[in-house]
Amino acid sequence: MTERDVILNELAQGLRPMSQGMAWFDALDPEGRSAALLFLRHHCVQARAVAEDGPESIRRAGLRPTHTPAVLITRGRIDDQLGKIASLTPRDERRKAFRLLVAVLAIADGRRRERTCASGCGHWWHRLTTAD
Repeated sequence: MTERDVILNELAQGLRPMSQGMAWFDALDPEGRSAALLFLRHHCVQARAVAEDGPESIRRAGLRPTHTPAVLITRGRIDDQLGKIASLTPRDERRKAFRLLVAVLAIADGRRRERTCASGCGHWWHRLTTAD
């Protein structure tokens, strides 16, 4: 468990406001932003994100359907598309990708919590409390 993992999971669970998440993301150096996006992608895959999560993720992230990350998530295999989204390089696209991947994680992990973790689990991130 790293600080990055805690922050990403707090964002996905609504325990930390997205404004704090964006400030944290913007403060990272380029390599740190790339690492954060790749870890988000990994967390989304581990949470079993599915293609049907795309439209709701776009809505939650506050993106227009024409934004590059939004277009990508609605086309092709979800695992491949998450990788493409995490690999976007323009600064503005990376910020949109961050918001979208947090939303995907929120949906996929929320579903996992309801289906497989409702009666208890060993996931440390399911025991987080509100961030200060």
